[in-house]
Amino acid sequence: MNTYFRGNDYKVVDRTDFDKTTIQSENVWGVDDESLFNNSLQIIDANVKPGQPFFAHIMTTSNHRPYTFPVGKIDLPLGHREGAVKYTDYAIGQLIEQAKTKPWFKDTLFVIVADHCSSAAGKTKLPVDKYHIPLFFYAPDLLPAGHNSRMVSQIDIAPTLLDILGAKGSQHFFGQSIFEAERKQLPQRVFISNYQELGYYKDNTLIVLSPKKKAQAYAVDAASLQSTPTAMKPEILNEAIAYYQTAARAYKQGDLKEHKNAYWQH
Repeated sequence: MNTYFRGNDYKVVDRTDFDKTTIQSENVWGVDDESLFNNSLQIIDANVKPGQPFFAHIMTTSNHRPYTFPVGKIDLPLGHREGAVKYTDYAIGQLIEQAKTKPWFKDTLFVIVADHCSSAAGKTKLPVDKYHIPLFFYAPDLLPAGHNSRMVSQIDIAPTLLDILGAKGSQHFFGQSIFEAERKQLPQRVFISNYQELGYYKDNTLIVLSPKKKAQAYAVDAASLQSTPTAMKPEILNEAIAYYQTAARAYKQGDLKEHKNAYWQH
């Protein structure tokens, strides 16, 4: 993660940079979400000039084991996933309410997303239901309220973000704007993975690519997202290989380096 952040010109701030008196609780993962958000707002206020665009990426940790958080904030006990998730929801609500008092709020887009669900393992190597995550775009002065049920991936977040902000993104993205894809009626597809397998989900079929050039196809129930082995579909298999091979080759050959610091423009 550090390599990715530093390679993309991130300025990384963590709990070692926080005033200890501002931290309510912490564990091996980091500080509680409220303390994280409060410090984040202070850092934004200290570093962002009026009218200056900024990008802040904040990673929460309270909803990870051992599920500890400040007592007295919610009506569920510590040490359990349900309480930790409810606390994170509470903390995000507090963050939004505090942000509403800032001069930059009306021009700011909040993106709230998860990485994966709990226990991302199952009967299949890549259980699709364990990768079904929430994604919220919140900007009451920029976006109307609505719901989009289109099937998308995390790689679609960045181009969607630029699309909402009216920016012209460079064409190096492998993802696509959710709204542009909807306008153009592009095929719906999803990319999921773990440390060994690469998944490509399209037309209720999941292709799993494994080491040593192994591939398996699964039929996915659209309602439950449960998977069962099925006959290989060569067309979808070839698409899966093409996507991942092209991305790997571009990375290894440095094809994306020329785009550094030129990702978007107004």
